[in-house]
Amino acid sequence: MLNSVLILSASAGAGHLRAAQAIERAFQETGSAKSVHHLDVLEYTNPLFRRLYSKAYIEMVNAMPEVLGWLYDRMDKPGMDDRLKLAFDKLNTRPFIKLMERYQPDIAVCTHFLPAEIISSLTEQGRLQTQQAIVVTDFDVHAQWLCPDYAQYFVAIDETRAHMRELGVPANKITVSGIPIDPEFSRPKDQAKMREKHGLRPDGAVILISAGGFGVGRIDVLMASLMKLRHPAQIVAICGRNEELKAQLERQAEDLPPGSGVAIKVVGYTTEMDEYMAAADLVVGKPGGLTTSEALARGLVFVVVSPIPGQEERNSDHLLEEGAAIRCNNLPALAYKIDRLLDDPERLATMRANVQRLARPRAAFDIVEKLLTLKRLAPASP
Repeated sequence: MLNSVLILSASAGAGHLRAAQAIERAFQETGSAKSVHHLDVLEYTNPLFRRLYSKAYIEMVNAMPEVLGWLYDRMDKPGMDDRLKLAFDKLNTRPFIKLMERYQPDIAVCTHFLPAEIISSLTEQGRLQTQQAIVVTDFDVHAQWLCPDYAQYFVAIDETRAHMRELGVPANKITVSGIPIDPEFSRPKDQAKMREKHGLRPDGAVILISAGGFGVGRIDVLMASLMKLRHPAQIVAICGRNEELKAQLERQAEDLPPGSGVAIKVVGYTTEMDEYMAAADLVVGKPGGLTTSEALARGLVFVVVSPIPGQEERNSDHLLEEGAAIRCNNLPALAYKIDRLLDDPERLATMRANVQRLARPRAAFDIVEKLLTLKRLAPASP
C-alpha cells in the first residue's frame, strides 16, 4: 500500500479530468493507498493563466480548429528547446509548486503535461522526492508530454510505446495500459436490460451521440441527416448541461414524420453514460481519447465526425487503421454511411471484433497495479 498519491489533471477539455477521476476511483476501490487526492492544477494558478489554458482552448476548438491543428503539429518536436515555456509555466503556477514542495507525495500521477513538466523540473533540482507517473490521454504521444524526469509512462497502444522507445525512453519505463476510464466500464452490462431500463426499443440499431461535447461542426445538420436513415434506429443524444441544445434537439425530434423508423431520445446531464453505451450499437462523434476508450470498452463501432485537428485526427487514424471505425467527412451523407454499414452485417461483426481486440476496460486498475510495483522497486531514501 502507498502512503500518499496525488493525481494531477488540468481542466483544459474534460478528458484529462475524467482520466484522473478514473485512476482515483480505482485506487479507492482497491484500497491501494492510505491517502489519494485529485487536484486540478489550474486551480493553483493565476486567473489569466487559467483562462489561457481552459477557456481559450475551448474557444479555439469551436472557432479556429485549423489553427489549433497547426499549433499542435508545430509544437510536436521532441527535443525542442522549451526552457522559455517552462519558465513561463512555473512563473504562473507558484501556488502549485509550493503545494508540491510541502506535500511531497509518494507518487504523483499526471494526466496532463502541464504538471508533469513542472514536477520533472522540481525533481531534477532536488526540490521533490516524488516518483512521477505520466498518463497520456490520447493514442499518440505529443512532444509536450515528454520530460526528462519520470518513473513511468502509461500509453494507449503498442505503436506509441515503439515511438517513445525510438525517442530514447527506456522500454522498462513505458507501460501499454490503455487510457484510464471509469471502472464502471469494466463491469459487463446486458444490452437488452439497459435498453429496457432507459426506455429504448429492444429491436433496431441504437446510435449514441455525445451532442453536448460536439464542439466542431453543426449538430443540427448531423441530426437532420440521421433522421433520414433507412434502417430502423433509435438515436440517443446526450446533451450534458447544455439546456439550449437539449431544447433544440427536442424540437427536431418533434419534426419527425408520423411512422418514421427513426426515434430520437434526448438526454440532459447524466451519470449513466456507461449504461447508454451498453445499450447502443454505434457511437457518432469526435474521437477524444476518453470517449474513444469508453466506446471501445462497451464494444461500440465508432462513426467519426468532425475530429479536432491534431490529437483527435490521430486518434481517428488509429481507429480506422484497426478497422474499428468509419469516418464521415460530409455530415449530409452521414445517414448514407451508416446505412451502408448496417446493410452489411458481416462487415459490422468484423468491426465489432476489432473493437473488442482494442478495448482496455480495466486500464485504471492496471495503472494502479503497476504503480504499486514501482513503489516496491523504488530505491530507499538516503
